[in-house]
Amino acid sequence: MSLPGYGRGMSLRLTLLVWLLVMVCANVAFNRWSAGSVVIGLALTGGLAALARWAGLGLSDLGLARSTRTNGLRWGGACVAVAACGYGLALLVPAARNAVDGPTGSWPQALIAAFVVIPLGTVIPEELAFRGVLWGLLRRSSGRGVATTVSSAVFGMWHVLPALAAGSANQALDAVVGGGALGLWLRVVGTVLFTAAAGVLFCELRVRSNSLLAPLLAHWAVNGLGVIFVQLA
Repeated sequence: MSLPGYGRGMSLRLTLLVWLLVMVCANVAFNRWSAGSVVIGLALTGGLAALARWAGLGLSDLGLARSTRTNGLRWGGACVAVAACGYGLALLVPAARNAVDGPTGSWPQALIAAFVVIPLGTVIPEELAFRGVLWGLLRRSSGRGVATTVSSAVFGMWHVLPALAAGSANQALDAVVGGGALGLWLRVVGTVLFTAAAGVLFCELRVRSNSLLAPLLAHWAVNGLGVIFVQLA
């Protein structure tokens, strides 16, 4: 005979452990085989969906209930509009345009990246993982505050490996914070803090709209429209 709540607590801990193992493997895979991000993202999305079902999370727990989709689209659409205006204004500022290295490919490549690679390889799996499954599990067991704090902190840590990698974005940050060990440390810490803060914002969108579509569209607006901005700049 088990103590009241013991079995449920063990189930929650086991689910969180499985979630963590899946996300660690996915993080390594994304950063080691970036060319296969779409395939990895689709596999991660399927795995997370199976984990959510195993944990007993319903569509409403994940922010995917049909009744909240309109509200999610409304909030998400507003975020897309704000991001588009922000990037549009940045195009009018010479300093902002000059800060961009320039397009790394053709317009077809940029559009595929914005509308296929980023949604399937980044936005959908990450939002389902952090604002869907993890947030839903923690809210059900510990409340909204814990769910937002923990999921946002882990979302920040998710970006440690990308911050350590070489790339044009990281090179641009190095020009600001400097190179060497200190510069690398500042880059990693800054990336974690920035993305954790973004995680809090995405969680707030999830709460206000009661839908995962709102943070999903906001996340895409930052990343997807950013690719188009670089191409235009």
